[in-house]
Amino acid sequence: MGGNQGTGPKPAQQLAGIRVLDLTNVLSGPYAAYQMALLGAEVIKVENPREGDLARKLGASSELNKAMMGTSFLAQNAGKKSVTIDLKHPDGKALFAELVATADVLIENFRPGVMDRLGFGYEAVRAINPAIVYCAISGFGQAGPLSANPAYDQIVQGMSGVMSITGDAQSAPLRVGYPLCDTLGGMGAAFAIVSALLGRAKTGEGAFIDLSMLDATISAMGWAVSNYLIAGVEAKPIGNQNTTAAPSGAFTCADGQINIAANKQEQFEKLCELLGRPELMSDPRFAEREARKANRAAINAEINAALLARPAIEWEELLNAHGVPAGRILSVPEVLAHPQISARGLIQELPVGQPGLETVKVVRAGFSFGDSQPDARTAPPLLGADNAEIFGALGKDAASLEALKAKGAI
Repeated sequence: MGGNQGTGPKPAQQLAGIRVLDLTNVLSGPYAAYQMALLGAEVIKVENPREGDLARKLGASSELNKAMMGTSFLAQNAGKKSVTIDLKHPDGKALFAELVATADVLIENFRPGVMDRLGFGYEAVRAINPAIVYCAISGFGQAGPLSANPAYDQIVQGMSGVMSITGDAQSAPLRVGYPLCDTLGGMGAAFAIVSALLGRAKTGEGAFIDLSMLDATISAMGWAVSNYLIAGVEAKPIGNQNTTAAPSGAFTCADGQINIAANKQEQFEKLCELLGRPELMSDPRFAEREARKANRAAINAEINAALLARPAIEWEELLNAHGVPAGRILSVPEVLAHPQISARGLIQELPVGQPGLETVKVVRAGFSFGDSQPDARTAPPLLGADNAEIFGALGKDAASLEALKAKGAI
């Protein structure tokens, strides 16, 4: 039973029939494979029999961590199947090779060289399955002077320049408050894999994808990078303000903060009118865009003083009704409770049926199709929950599986 329950769009099936072997851990790789599962792919999570994905032990609930169903794991692994294979065991290697022969995609996020040492680098896998799309996600890519370095999200945030422009002059460098680079890496990987599958449909050829989290992050930094590359202007941390326009940023109302982006001239003029400060339009310090940017502190002070007259929700409704982009600054619980999120069907509740975890809520992809919606078919799996199904389809009967388990191969 999924979150649609017959009342919403049907589950998306764009990747139905695609088998993905997900050898990844924690976030970047699991997020990439999760996006594919939401689109109907059969994603088989291949985990170490002793510990599984490290994310199984990570999250805000110590009880779920002990049960190897940590919230960090639950967030990225709905809709997947789980099998256990020890890729260092000879029998595990043989079993995995059989599984590779049945797959369309393999995703891994080990450090460069690890899969080669295990005997399942791209060339070895391509020898088994020439049409496979093989995606290697790493912090810095498979080549370059940093390629052998270990990397977590925080390391990449710092090295990419993201932290240098986050915060203000007093607080920067500052970490973005969620694993931005892991997520961008996973999103880029999912896009690259689907692109490779589209190419394979035309040529019959598989592909090797070298996904660098550092590269993916810099690629997504937009103007912060292009302003330097093209105009020679280095981005600086300016906190909650927008460098390209003024007034554009965070402001203070009677009961909290609001973002206002009066980026166009007509939006600025309408804002002045709605604030009851029409004289600001003709003030030479604020009359045109570049003047407002040069006098950002002064215009912000005028706007903050006027906004104190009403609560943020009233300003949000009034400004948007008149074409001035505005939105309250919400906490995570506040935005998840917002009727907009409910209307979009972004949150899906799935039955788990485990002690202390009867159901789990997960986040779907941030898009839908005209007649369907990305959807997790099943709850995140227990470790090795699908060994019998997946290995049974390879011809392994119950006795064979027991023998493999006794040897520690699965």
